[in-house]
Amino acid sequence: MGHDYSYIARNCERAVVTAYRELRDVGTNDYSAFGACTSLYRIHHPEASVAEARRLVAEWIDHHVVRAETGPTVGCDCD
Repeated sequence: MGHDYSYIARNCERAVVTAYRELRDVGTNDYSAFGACTSLYRIHHPEASVAEARRLVAEWIDHHVVRAETGPTVGCDCD
């Protein structure tokens, strides 16, 4: 734990990335953590399809966790 994602502007994106990292840190497997984060995204955006949620969550995890990039990402239009 102890990862700081406060630089992420979108609330939903920050919530997803933080949840994914924390779930993985406590031993949750990748598939389960990804599924939980997809559900979390859809709580923030109930209008989103499952496919859209999966795509965005995968892009955000790849960007922020796998590649450890700190720049902006494409995604939803929320704040």
